[in-house]
Amino acid sequence: MTENATAGVVDLRSPRSVAETIDHLESIVRARGLKIFARIDFSGDAAAAGLSMRPMQMLVFGNPKAGTPLLQASPRAGLDLPLKALAWQDAEGATWLSFNAANYIGTRHALSPELVANIAGLAPLLDEVAR
Repeated sequence: MTENATAGVVDLRSPRSVAETIDHLESIVRARGLKIFARIDFSGDAAAAGLSMRPMQMLVFGNPKAGTPLLQASPRAGLDLPLKALAWQDAEGATWLSFNAANYIGTRHALSPELVANIAGLAPLLDEVAR
């Protein structure tokens, strides 16, 4: 796992392809009763526009009961919520799963540690996906 402390982004190496990584994440998210808001296929959209890029997909998901208090405390937290995970392929063909660290979101939006705890399960969930 790598984390860019300045940007608050965590990168996890996935043993699966981009699509398989997002499929796996989606199944775990559903099994945990979380809400899936969107799945975005950036590379598929690029291909539809006549452009090419390495595989890249994003899953937007969360729990309104957990996220709403953060939005109530800081409406701008909506820039980072619902939670997002981005699977992408690097130039060497490796797949990565990237996300904003919960503490970064908390610091960025001046959220209390109690509110950040509402989204602290993100890292372990994505670590499970990347295994």
